[in-house]
Amino acid sequence: MITGAGGQVGSFLAAEATRQGRDVLALTSSQWDITDPALAEQVVHSGDVVVNCAAYTNVDGAESDQARAHAVNAAGPQYIAQACARAGARMVHISTDYVFDGDFGGAAPHPYEPSDETRPLSVYGQTKLSGEQAVLAALPQAVVVRTAWVYTGGDGKDFVAAMRRVAAGDQAIDMVDDQIGSPTYVGDLVGALLEVVDGRVHPPTGIAHAANGGEVSRFGQTRAVFEGVGADPERIRPVSSDHNPRPAARPAYSALSSRESAQAGLTPLPPWQDALARALEAASRP
Repeated sequence: MITGAGGQVGSFLAAEATRQGRDVLALTSSQWDITDPALAEQVVHSGDVVVNCAAYTNVDGAESDQARAHAVNAAGPQYIAQACARAGARMVHISTDYVFDGDFGGAAPHPYEPSDETRPLSVYGQTKLSGEQAVLAALPQAVVVRTAWVYTGGDGKDFVAAMRRVAAGDQAIDMVDDQIGSPTYVGDLVGALLEVVDGRVHPPTGIAHAANGGEVSRFGQTRAVFEGVGADPERIRPVSSDHNPRPAARPAYSALSSRESAQAGLTPLPPWQDALARALEAASRP
């Protein structure tokens, strides 16, 4: 069972699971409003595996729409987990690198492990962390999968898709070079989620990290997109985050490590450069 099946991750997961011949029930947010606790009780049955892809993902919007962000990112996942616990169903819940703050107290940054301390900087990050905690409290055998900077590279609203459209023009753009993370191709993330669905991943904390390997700034990622589509990367100018203030604070560093998750049984995702090349190739096909 897939919640949020109309979104980026949910739609790709539903398509791949169906392609593999799995028994899939994919429900959009209009078909299953996870903020309604009664619906979870009606929908979830014994033996189901619920993958919660529904989320409030407007990081800046959450600062002024805190109630809705909490309802979708924290309360909704809790209702699903409680229904799974009562029905005897399993659950996989998707979370984010934004549960971290990127502050290493003067020490050199290192990719975050699931066991590292969380300190979200934004309402979005706080509500996602609350969702993680609520899910594992209600259903300790659930698996929370944190990922980062997810994109399809196609015609959607994600970062890589947007940069492909910019690359097709001729204007110069400013891009922040002081936010570093782990860009993750949705196709690789879906493969990881299906490993979890199949019961192959057993993280001791209940939390796994699934992100493409390596780290890069938004500036570096944008250059790589331009280079990948044959555009001039010199059109991109590096700037600091102060150049374009946003309502929600972002961690300066939030790369995710696969080491602990690999020990728990999850196949490490390929390097982000490889993933981006595959995404751009897929997007270029008719």
